[in-house]
Amino acid sequence: MADGKIKNVAFVSHASAGKTTIVEAILFNTKMSSRLGSVEAGSSVSDYHPDEKSRKISINSSILYVAAGDYRLNIIDCPGYADFIGEIISGINAVDAGVLVVSGTRGVEVGTDRVWNILKELNKPCLIFVNKLDKERSDFFSAVDSIQESFGDICIPFQYPLGKEASFSGSVDLLSKEGIEKLADADKEKALKMREKIFEAAAEVDDALTEKYLEGKELTKEEIMKALGEAISARKVIPILCGSAAENKSIDLLFEAIMKYAPASDALPAITAFKADNQEEEIQVERKKEAPFSAQTIKTISDPYVGQLSVFRVYSGVLKAETGFLNASSGKKERIGHLFLLEGKEQKAVDQVKEGAIAAVNKLKYTTTSDSLCDEKCPLLFKRIVFPEPVISLSITPKSRADEEKISPALVKLSVEDATFKISRNEQTKEEIISGMGDIHLEVMIGRLKEHFGVEVEVGTPKVAYKGTISAKAKAQGKYKKQSGGRGQYGDCSIEIEPLEKGAGFEFVNAIVGGAIPKNYIPAVEKGIRRTMLEGVVAGCPMVDVRVTLYDGSYHTVDSSDIAFQIAGTMALKKAAMDAKPVLLEPIMEAEIAVPEDYMGQISGDLSSRRGRIMGMEARGSMQIVKASVPLSEMFKYATELRSMTHGKGSYSMKFSHYEQLPPKITQSIIEKYEQEKAGG
Repeated sequence: MADGKIKNVAFVSHASAGKTTIVEAILFNTKMSSRLGSVEAGSSVSDYHPDEKSRKISINSSILYVAAGDYRLNIIDCPGYADFIGEIISGINAVDAGVLVVSGTRGVEVGTDRVWNILKELNKPCLIFVNKLDKERSDFFSAVDSIQESFGDICIPFQYPLGKEASFSGSVDLLSKEGIEKLADADKEKALKMREKIFEAAAEVDDALTEKYLEGKELTKEEIMKALGEAISARKVIPILCGSAAENKSIDLLFEAIMKYAPASDALPAITAFKADNQEEEIQVERKKEAPFSAQTIKTISDPYVGQLSVFRVYSGVLKAETGFLNASSGKKERIGHLFLLEGKEQKAVDQVKEGAIAAVNKLKYTTTSDSLCDEKCPLLFKRIVFPEPVISLSITPKSRADEEKISPALVKLSVEDATFKISRNEQTKEEIISGMGDIHLEVMIGRLKEHFGVEVEVGTPKVAYKGTISAKAKAQGKYKKQSGGRGQYGDCSIEIEPLEKGAGFEFVNAIVGGAIPKNYIPAVEKGIRRTMLEGVVAGCPMVDVRVTLYDGSYHTVDSSDIAFQIAGTMALKKAAMDAKPVLLEPIMEAEIAVPEDYMGQISGDLSSRRGRIMGMEARGSMQIVKASVPLSEMFKYATELRSMTHGKGSYSMKFSHYEQLPPKITQSIIEKYEQEKAGG
């Protein structure tokens, strides 16, 4: 096994299509597990996390392995829910082929389409397995129709089902004449036509085979298998297989197909990397055991027993326990102790791992997900794994002082584990913000804060970081005079304020002449003005894009002081700002929304109701991409509402664009709310 060949596959699908049950059956059939694990009973090797057991869904991508003759098959069981897309992306990036599971009762669904597109984009060959053929209303041929309609005629059945629904007993291999002979006449005729499609697809790979086939000559089994292997590796053919994981029917045939058609890691072409010191210069990394060590981290796991585990895919060379490597992404050298192979939550210590392996090491100091690891004599960088930006945010507040002390390190650990979970702090609103891929994603993270770190939080919708500015010029005097026995306080300044162009920030101009205010008090006036700009004049919103010119004032030789002139500056700015037609500005986001064309009318209308403006549209594959400019305040629940509007088929991303003036009615309501909160607090 140590020197055997390695194959790496990811099981992917829409949620609840039965991936994990298939993986459990493979583990059981290959005697890697002594019992047939069950998702419903919470006994599966793959879904081992308490979150997964309670929700009965896959949340994390789980890594397992199977010994099969001279091969080791590494399996990554990926989640199906879009909320955990980061786990799906990292899983597919790490493997060399995919098994796309389709429900025999529902056919191609939103999640099926999503993972198909990721496999296609990363150019990973795959097999399609139609599952649940023992269930009521299951239909293999309807599922095949939906697959071919969605993904094209390159998807070809390689198996034929025996029976239907409760009478389903397994499947026959269409490449085997013996299996077809067992079928009833009507089925036999249909199966033979399907078999012809496989032969045609094999023949198209090679001109000589095409010619031989068209001449009516019989292709040998060796010619067919070689041609199909090439066609599957090149994604010119996608075999469709079928069975029932719950009944463990035809799972052995699926396993055989994986071992037959999924490429061995060392048979793949060289992978492109870049020189660490010149990232424009490409390097071709040969996938050989004899080459220098190179790998990429695909995920990070916090394990209660061994600490933080960094999971990595080895692309070349050998890594031995108790040695080390260079993290080319951070530029730091890492020393390592134990190396592990993963089987769900279990870790098996090994002396070394080689090209093709998916393994783990604990307690790395400088390594995070997507980092490039290599021999320090051959520093290189692989393309970083691209994760989508979060689409939904919540504000969180610690419930107690004890929670407050523990929350920051806990959030950092969660964000290290999950590349799609982001934490930030809004300095204007003083809120801690967590962001993720959907409601379930953030629910899981909040649950982990409590269960893993003992941190409880209050959850809310984030506040919008409005800003204030002015739309006209104005002048005002600020005069602070206080006499209460002994030395008094005196400061007097006159200012003019005027609006600046968007994004200009703040400009302070000293136009004092003749010593009306001594030079040593000018900075105090500016300090008072800057502090007031930050605190805001309208609704507590900080002011931006304002020029303040200090042009006159007076002082007292005994009573004047820095603090008096700071207060005078504050008073002057507040008066001038209220006379300069103050307005509020709101953050505008640049949104990109991907939806099927059927939903375009609904999406356009909904964006208008959110005060959004459509800036452009374009087709991208089967989806329409709508580019729009929308106020942030209208987008906090958009992820959930978009999912509802498009029956889960739509997705979006957004980033900050600019600030724009708020409509007067909304401005008034914000001011009223602020005054009420101020009075109540």
